[in-house]
Amino acid sequence: MEARRYWGLAGVVCTGVGVAAGELTAAFISPSASPVSAVGQTVIGLLPGGVKEGAIHLFGTADKTVFLASMVVVMALLAFAAGLLERFHRGFGLAVIVLFGVVGVAAVAGRPDVTGTAFVAPVVAAGIAMALLAWVRGRFLHPGLGRELKAEYDAGRAPRASGPPAVKAAPAAPGQLSPPPPEAARSASRRTFLGFMGAGAAVAVLAGGAAVLVRRASVVVAELRAKVRLPRPATAAAAVPAAAVLDIAGVTPLITDASQFYRIDTALVVPAVNSDTWKLSVTGMVEREITLTFAQLLTKPMVESYVTIGCVSNEVGGDLVGNARWLGWPVRELLAEAGVRPGADMVLSRSTDGFTAGTPLEALTDPRNAMIAVGMNGAPLPMVHGYPARLIVPGLYGYVSATKWLSELKVTTFAADQGYWTPLGWSALGPIKTASRIDVPRAGAKLATGRFTAAGVAWSPERGISAVEVQLDGGPWQSASLAAALNKDTWVQWQVPLTLAAGKHQLKVRAVDGAGAVQTGDIAPPAPDGASGWHTVEFTAA
Repeated sequence: MEARRYWGLAGVVCTGVGVAAGELTAAFISPSASPVSAVGQTVIGLLPGGVKEGAIHLFGTADKTVFLASMVVVMALLAFAAGLLERFHRGFGLAVIVLFGVVGVAAVAGRPDVTGTAFVAPVVAAGIAMALLAWVRGRFLHPGLGRELKAEYDAGRAPRASGPPAVKAAPAAPGQLSPPPPEAARSASRRTFLGFMGAGAAVAVLAGGAAVLVRRASVVVAELRAKVRLPRPATAAAAVPAAAVLDIAGVTPLITDASQFYRIDTALVVPAVNSDTWKLSVTGMVEREITLTFAQLLTKPMVESYVTIGCVSNEVGGDLVGNARWLGWPVRELLAEAGVRPGADMVLSRSTDGFTAGTPLEALTDPRNAMIAVGMNGAPLPMVHGYPARLIVPGLYGYVSATKWLSELKVTTFAADQGYWTPLGWSALGPIKTASRIDVPRAGAKLATGRFTAAGVAWSPERGISAVEVQLDGGPWQSASLAAALNKDTWVQWQVPLTLAAGKHQLKVRAVDGAGAVQTGDIAPPAPDGASGWHTVEFTAA
């Protein structure tokens, strides 16, 4: 078994050095050239919708970290297998690495932002891995390196040198295995091999770390995000009134900080988009196709508005929802410049990473503040939230509207085109359902008996919230007090005083939208058009 471990270890280390070298090469060329991210993105695209949805439910915003870790494990196992194959069948392990390279090239070729030089990275990765494994095989992995092969010699499968032990073993006859080296030489060879493997692993780690640093540095330098000065909005958001914020510990903040804002998208690695070369194209069923640069976009009359957006994957009571102050140019003005042709009913937005979303044309041309956003909470969009530009459409789940790293708006029809998630079984329209959540108390909390204030948030973008009600232990519904609403597109905080007796308790919440429609209590999962039901928490008072 020792010999097998050596060959497997050689496969892992040599492949790891190659992959790290490919990632470092990609860091200097283009983020789209990253073999790991390209393969990962391709795998994500091929996974059934149920698997993706299950990952989001199980791991939440950590789904990409878990996926990357899983990729590393799978790659290590395949590399270990490649080393073993090379031991038993010369050239077979190298063939596995060639297959790695072919998969990498194919994945990079499928990237929407691929360039001619992008193919260099996967080729470098495969080439270095193959060269290293071939060198290690010839330099170290001789038949005598391991107890298993020594046993084979002892069993008489190959002649041993006769006579007293010598420093140098006798040569083998043609067609026969070389006799194993003496024990001292074998131990020295083993130590040298392990030393080289350790050095190789260190090189892989250093190269991978350098790739990360170079990529981060290139993002900072290339995109110049820190130097962007957002324009003053032509229509500014109203100041937040004091009455809009409840002073209750544990309640969700009215404005979600960018660092705490949920992130759900299909990009395995955050796209690094150079704002100096970024362009937004308007194509399809328009009178005039338009191409807009970032500098041109910043000169447009901007609107500023607080908007709550949410993910369709959000469970009842979940946290895949956030509220922020967005700055952008109304999409309706851009589409008016392009001139939408009769018959169009959908706009297919495309991200630089290939993601697409199909948004009803009406939602982008009616009076709501659907915008090409460039700012979030007074600063340029963070990288993870779509810098340099993204879509924000009040009233629609993000999978049909909130395209990040925006690159194209194609005016089309629902009959002719589909967004990324629609073929996977999700609704094509995606209006956000009225929802409410209990923040205080948390499920499983242990409280004191007597007076207690429950609190939370409720939202129904485009319709607003007119009332919130809670039910304690199956009793009558009680009206909660609402904080002041910023506008109909944002969530609102609520609170209600309760008197708690000793024992276990159950609290439910429901909201009423601005049109008077009561939030449904019918329980439904996120698929295909958003979860529904009343958020319920159980807690104890003593």
